[in-house]
Amino acid sequence: MTGADVAASGKWNDLAVRTASAVVLAPIVIVLAWAGGWWFAALVAVMGVLLASEWVRLVYGPENLLQLSLYCVAVVAGVLFMQLGQAWPAWGAIALCWVISIASGSLKGNASRASWIGVPYVTLPVMALAIVRSDAAYGLSALIWLLLLVWSADSIAYVVGRLVGGPKLAPKISPGKTWSGLGGAILGGALASLAVGYALEVSSLAILALLGGVLAVVAQTGDLFESHLKRRAGVKDSGKVIPGHGGIFDRVDGLVAVAIAALIIGVTRSEGTANIAAQLLNW
Repeated sequence: MTGADVAASGKWNDLAVRTASAVVLAPIVIVLAWAGGWWFAALVAVMGVLLASEWVRLVYGPENLLQLSLYCVAVVAGVLFMQLGQAWPAWGAIALCWVISIASGSLKGNASRASWIGVPYVTLPVMALAIVRSDAAYGLSALIWLLLLVWSADSIAYVVGRLVGGPKLAPKISPGKTWSGLGGAILGGALASLAVGYALEVSSLAILALLGGVLAVVAQTGDLFESHLKRRAGVKDSGKVIPGHGGIFDRVDGLVAVAIAALIIGVTRSEGTANIAAQLLNW
């Protein structure tokens, strides 16, 4: 077997590992997403705490207990108050933790551009997922749409990038990513949106498909951003929560960015958080 054959085999083995991890984790996510309520809120809160621990490790270094505590409080308070229908206490707790985090980092000389956006970047995605799911009419459908969109974009990007190859997208950040892979991601996001929209009989499939393609680009941007953080930190994986396969941030980097974008779109269209899920699906 040549060196090229070994490399190709390694690439497809990597895809097999990704698939295996999805097969294990996906049923848990699906069951709790279906249950909704406090079950799903607990799931996203745990995800947020894991994200917080990995973010602090990447940005501030290991054993920064103050920053870890601030991030975890922001995550748990945000999800808890939103689940109780108390929006202002949620935003207030996040803002307070954010200010203290920035001030502490600046005083200790370990502030960076990443540290300035850290609290909202970790907290808003988990809050967004909880808010989307809380919509009794459209919550589960919108959540499934977001998950399928991100998973499809990532999977098709990976396959197309490996099969087609071509010019690198961001070689200094993620040498494996190609422009052809980005095209595959856009195709995957659009197709996933079309499939979900068709199943739900939404009124405007074209707009939903276009939105799916745009959010696929957002997902790839989130992936690149996490790769940038890992390069700065000099680590291969964000953590070790998934045995032999890295951290939670490694698996949901695209979803983190997409959830923030979905929150912004939903709030902009609905002028609040009450019916974000409906606003995401109905155009």
